[in-house]
Amino acid sequence: MIDWNLAVQTGTRLLRPGPQVGHEEARAVVEQLRELSRDAQGHVRDFTGMRAAEDPEPATIVDRPGWIRANVDGFRVVLEPLMEQMAERRGPGLLGGGAGGVVVQAVGSRVTGMQVGAILAYMAGRVLGQYELFLPPDPDGRAPTGRLTLVAPNIVHVEQELGVDTRDFRLWVCLHEETHRAQFTGVPWLREYVQDQMTRFLLASDLDPGAMLDRLRDVTDAVTDAIRGGEGNLIDAIQSPEQREILDRLTAVMTLVEGHGDYVMDAVGPEVVPSVEEIRSRFQGRREGGNRLDKTIRRLLGLELKMKQYAEGSVFVRHVVGEAGMDGFNRIWDSPETLPTHAEIKEPSLWMDRVIGPRALDAAPPKAAGAETE
Repeated sequence: MIDWNLAVQTGTRLLRPGPQVGHEEARAVVEQLRELSRDAQGHVRDFTGMRAAEDPEPATIVDRPGWIRANVDGFRVVLEPLMEQMAERRGPGLLGGGAGGVVVQAVGSRVTGMQVGAILAYMAGRVLGQYELFLPPDPDGRAPTGRLTLVAPNIVHVEQELGVDTRDFRLWVCLHEETHRAQFTGVPWLREYVQDQMTRFLLASDLDPGAMLDRLRDVTDAVTDAIRGGEGNLIDAIQSPEQREILDRLTAVMTLVEGHGDYVMDAVGPEVVPSVEEIRSRFQGRREGGNRLDKTIRRLLGLELKMKQYAEGSVFVRHVVGEAGMDGFNRIWDSPETLPTHAEIKEPSLWMDRVIGPRALDAAPPKAAGAETE
């Protein structure tokens, strides 16, 4: 259904050029990011109390084409088994396994490959780092648990544009991404939970031709709405009713982990990142900027939703930690049942009443607190 090689080729061809740096400077950036990712591990562990994987690997440092290749590899791990199941459900016919279906799929896979490549090219110029949950098996057949990746040219580009202290900014980014590593390696069930929800979401796709036509109409409406400055996006437009319910759970957990990362990167404190307040202020202004076309693309791809996740999740974490302390907040990682719902993220007291208990909030307050994607 997707020509993955074409996706990589298209994405690489459409990439914007990164900042121009010399060979020695590039090597120094890579070495420092690896060092700071190790430093961030200790700061995150000490501040959050989460026990992540023992002696984890330092961050993998990539350029923009490397980020595209890594994400395509991750997509294939998740999507190819599901696509086989979906193809079996389709049966014979124009979209199935007959002769006509082979032709349609051959053409469609190239179109989809180019679409995926174009989206990845746009994202590859914006992502500062990520914790990759889904990776191809090692040569020995062992399934890796994840990998922390930092996109060096994007980090350099943003720090130059913001005019901030380079070491502070790089450590600040590492704190966010290392928090994600702590979440997904320190909470044994979290990775499987996210993967299960993703699988349910994809398998809930409505393959009925009439329903697919309705989805196409919704996509057209979403594009028109986004161009006019509305809230329409492609993610909402292509969902079936069952998928909307699943996505609500996925959105809740991703809002939590993104907000937790944003909270930790600021709250670790100025003794670790002395210019944290200046960095946050300038970075937030950059997040909210951009021309009209850029804002339209961000709305269509759901990136505006991601920005709201950072904000809502951070407010939720700050409120709960302020009321119940870090130990009280960490009850959130007990099981899938203790995760907050979307409604509870908007109203943290609902989660505290349900999980901690209405009057069990006597923990000591935490130390004072002050994507990551641009």
